[in-house]
Amino acid sequence: MADHEIPEDCLTGYAQILADVAATGRRLTRDEITARRSLGEQAAEAGLSLRTLVSSHLAATRTAWPSAPTSADSMLAAVQQAIDAFAEGYERAQRLAVRQEEAARREFIDDLLYGRSDLGRLAERAERFGLRLSHAHAVAVAQGPAAYDEGDPVPRRVEQSLIARFGDRSTLLTTKDGRMLCIAPGDQDEVLLHFAKQAHAATDGGRVAIGRAQPGPGGVVQSYEEALNTLDLADRMELDAPVLHAADLLVYPVLTRDRQAMADLVRSALGPLTTARGGPEPLLDTLTAYFDSGCIAAEAARRLSLSVRALTYRLERIHTLTGANPAAPDHRYMLQTAVIGARLLDWPATAL
Repeated sequence: MADHEIPEDCLTGYAQILADVAATGRRLTRDEITARRSLGEQAAEAGLSLRTLVSSHLAATRTAWPSAPTSADSMLAAVQQAIDAFAEGYERAQRLAVRQEEAARREFIDDLLYGRSDLGRLAERAERFGLRLSHAHAVAVAQGPAAYDEGDPVPRRVEQSLIARFGDRSTLLTTKDGRMLCIAPGDQDEVLLHFAKQAHAATDGGRVAIGRAQPGPGGVVQSYEEALNTLDLADRMELDAPVLHAADLLVYPVLTRDRQAMADLVRSALGPLTTARGGPEPLLDTLTAYFDSGCIAAEAARRLSLSVRALTYRLERIHTLTGANPAAPDHRYMLQTAVIGARLLDWPATAL
């Protein structure tokens, strides 16, 4: 319905109210105000424009304005009362609709990310929010120093930047458990990278993880879980990159797929370090820095704020305790894998 096609129902009783006011100078009764509010709610539910509705009321006022002498103040007061009540009902219906839409959106997002709904029904609901779950999707998750809700300034700012850059590209930006999420078609890496850049800046250096694109209705939850696991992995491995791609870190889940085997390796290869004076942590940190620096002693010493001589002594001590030489190629892979396993399993803080 065009804006100028306003149903007569919206003006029901309005002319009679004005005629009574012109004759008596009275104000609107409580029942009349309630009726105007109800008409406003009905107009909002019908999707009519409030601007046009107000214009129609003013046009009806001109038509009904009495030709006989009367108090203009009484007439204008009645017009103000009637339009104000009508607009109040209209706005109340709109607020209710927004709340219902927000509740439906939140329910959909929860079902989507937890995989709790029938996939066929979920795909139907997704189209309402701009997603086609028959296609592959990827999810980026941003975590900052604070928890974020959907209506907070930070998520709104990030969303506005995405819209300004890409417009409507079948993406969905939302929040979950205090984190910001961007769900995008799997072939639109540039959208997720822009989200990551904006989220990192908006959260004062927060971290973003991007899951791999996954196909089908269940692809979103798979990519989301990958991104969450990547954030958790980054914390345990002390990775400092602001943007992490799950695809680049697949070696870590592979290493821990057999947790018992990894625990056995850590105990066997690194367990002897627990007998060192001061505990295993200094020597474990030494191995970590040594491997992270490409087995370059000078660089590892710099990272640990040690002299090269002190670092060399520590490496020799590790060799003595474990029987494995970090500088020897045939021992290096076993020790490096054990060091990664220690990080993943939080050893020695957690008993294996």
